[in-house]
Amino acid sequence: MIDEFSRRRFLRTAALAAVPILLPADPAVAAQELPDFPAEVTLYRSAYRNWVGEITADGLWACAPDTPDQVVAAVNWARGHGWRVRARGASHGWSPLTITQGTPSDTQVLLVDTAPHLTGLSLESPDSVRAGAGVTLEALLTYLEERGLGVTAAPAPGNLTLGGALAIDAHGTAVPARGEQRLPGHTYGSLSNLVLSLTAVVWDEASGAYVLRTYDRDEADCAALLTHLGRSLVTEVVLRVGANTDLRCVSRTDIPAGELFATPGTEGRTFESFLDRAGRVEAIWFAFTEFPWLKVWSVSPTRPLTSRHVRQPYNYPFSDNVPRPVAELVGRMVSDGAWYLAPVLGNAQYDAAALGLVATLSADLWGPSKNTLLYLRPTTLRIATNGCLVLTGRAQVQRVVAEFTSFYRERLAQYAARGRFPVNGSVEIRVTGLDDPADVGADGARTPLLSALRPRGDHPEWDTAVWLNILTLPGTPYAEAFLREIEQFLLGTFDGGYAMTRVEWSKGWAYTDEAAWSDDEVLGSVVPGSFGEEAWREASEVLDRLDPHGVFGNAFLDRLFG
Repeated sequence: MIDEFSRRRFLRTAALAAVPILLPADPAVAAQELPDFPAEVTLYRSAYRNWVGEITADGLWACAPDTPDQVVAAVNWARGHGWRVRARGASHGWSPLTITQGTPSDTQVLLVDTAPHLTGLSLESPDSVRAGAGVTLEALLTYLEERGLGVTAAPAPGNLTLGGALAIDAHGTAVPARGEQRLPGHTYGSLSNLVLSLTAVVWDEASGAYVLRTYDRDEADCAALLTHLGRSLVTEVVLRVGANTDLRCVSRTDIPAGELFATPGTEGRTFESFLDRAGRVEAIWFAFTEFPWLKVWSVSPTRPLTSRHVRQPYNYPFSDNVPRPVAELVGRMVSDGAWYLAPVLGNAQYDAAALGLVATLSADLWGPSKNTLLYLRPTTLRIATNGCLVLTGRAQVQRVVAEFTSFYRERLAQYAARGRFPVNGSVEIRVTGLDDPADVGADGARTPLLSALRPRGDHPEWDTAVWLNILTLPGTPYAEAFLREIEQFLLGTFDGGYAMTRVEWSKGWAYTDEAAWSDDEVLGSVVPGSFGEEAWREASEVLDRLDPHGVFGNAFLDRLFG
């Protein structure tokens, strides 16, 4: 828990990315502990740290294969020696899909680092790109931009690896504005929905070994691999892409939450009104404040007179680097247990954003899509987050937002009245379309089976997803109990009537009063049920068949799919 950290250690952890140190292991030690390991694949000891440092493991064995064939060699060694394999990219996640907390250093698990070498990029055709699983999203989008290509939406951090992003159906925020038509090669769904083909390490019964196999988007097995949650290892993908667009991103901090998140039918500057006009909206609402930071992207082929032309991403330095007042407050809360300062911290974060937008001329930006879509560096404050989304119809978005924010505000006030401050970060709200396989432009393309943006066949009117995240410092007292209340509210309110709740794979979910990823009912029935029993069973059976020896997995995934 974060209470155990000193202020200095916490802030250092918050500011640094979890980059593996590739120091080759002593050959004699490696030979003793990993006998007969493929000589061409360099071994080393490595720590594992997830994004916020809540899941850690020291001294695990790791390797960074130069080629996909070396990946296969490592996997076959693991199978033959009773080890498990976990692919690692940027470790930018919260949930225990890669490593579970408490994993000892002598556990027979091998980290396979994709980022050092599996980073190839080449155009497969004028509208498709072949990419290694270890390439970062920033490198991919830069490569595409230089060739006049891009995507509609992407996650804010550019350091995510493509393989990691696809494993958990990473997304941005985008739906079509009123009257907007989708461009060829683009999707309003997740990045997984852009995959034309992928190459994965799978079991081959004929040869009695794991091999590389390429799956086209129209193959049934591909549907399970498009969002595999770490139950497979993808080495390379071919993505459908389209013409790049120039985007204008306008930030506002002057609209009260009561107006932005008002009940449906209310006139004024509502969340829905911006969605209709621009289609690309994100609200960041700091705890115990009244004015959210609203970002609105719009397609703009020419630069508006008031916009600053940006030629690089990450244009909010006040967000990427923790301001001193915020750092000092965080330090007091972490080291002194002064959690009652949450309202002060929320207002300090709001002030940093409102003043920073003006001071850095960042309130009105314009440029190629990458330069406004990517805005979060690894140096930002590391903070825990829960995650879910609500599938609904486009016309119901304001209702979902209003009901959620009303309950959140009421519960936060009730906790504060009892001297409890479970949230000291922000609420973040994004909206996307769903994973329509027709977007990829391939005959017979399959829908990702385990993508949270998978459409529900029994509710074709649900064409939109509202993503909801609550951020708070790790170790904040009462956070888990509070987030459990939020989760239970969402599951109970959006229960299949006009909307339905699903979990966001990479974030926190399945809360008990003490911990995330722990509620037996959510893990055992709610999550599978949200995809439909048939889809969940099909995905599980495919992943089991492609990895019958359970090489790609961990204790948490065993429990989730057990």
